[in-house]
Amino acid sequence: MKQIKWTLILLILTTITSFCMAQTTVTIAAASDLKPAMDSVVAAYKLTDPTAVIEVTYGSSGKFFEQISNDAPFDIFFSADIDYPNKLKAKNFTISDVKTYGYGQLVLWSKKVDPNVLKMNTLLNADITKIAIANPDHAPYGARAVESLKFYNLYDKLQSKFVLGENISQTAQFITTGAADIGLIALSLALSPNMQKEGGKYYIIPEDSHSPLQQAYVTLKHAQGNTTATKFYNFVSSATAITILKKYGFSQK
Repeated sequence: MKQIKWTLILLILTTITSFCMAQTTVTIAAASDLKPAMDSVVAAYKLTDPTAVIEVTYGSSGKFFEQISNDAPFDIFFSADIDYPNKLKAKNFTISDVKTYGYGQLVLWSKKVDPNVLKMNTLLNADITKIAIANPDHAPYGARAVESLKFYNLYDKLQSKFVLGENISQTAQFITTGAADIGLIALSLALSPNMQKEGGKYYIIPEDSHSPLQQAYVTLKHAQGNTTATKFYNFVSSATAITILKKYGFSQK
């Protein structure tokens, strides 16, 4: 009888522990341009909720959209645009409002040349043989890069030089490692400590050359009953989080 009693007690304690862990763990799918800022936002949140476990996976917004549409177990989705979260809401995969966390900016970044001299015409430099952009099929920054290049009548002239990254972080990696001479990446990555150490220069591409990079987030059905997910969702719109987002180039309009 004593053995059965202790077994039951252990089972109850294990169940309670598992339940508590489920309530304090938040799984996040985030666009890769958000990594420098998100790491800081998570650290700031954990100062207010030390027991919380925030697990962030970074990648392309389009890929996450596909995964979430197939019931991937994420609690909150941070996209590099607002369209993917809105589509998930329309498909009833969400349990919160879609909120904008900031507006991103596209930049030309290079270690080989200073793009501030000739601006977009830097791309016509004969020494530029490889140009990195994110895959426009599933990365919003890649789609905006294509829009901008077409705006300046450069797309057709340069298409043969494109090196496509799976997401904007891989695109940045191509230019920091020398796999590409220059790239169109997110300002948030250009401002990150890792890229600043590389010694490259960047030019902010005028926003009127492409559709706005309105970036949004939403809580997903998987987070139903997860109070920590709700707290983190609300924290992102706090003054503390907004200050961090601004630091990494996400404007608040």
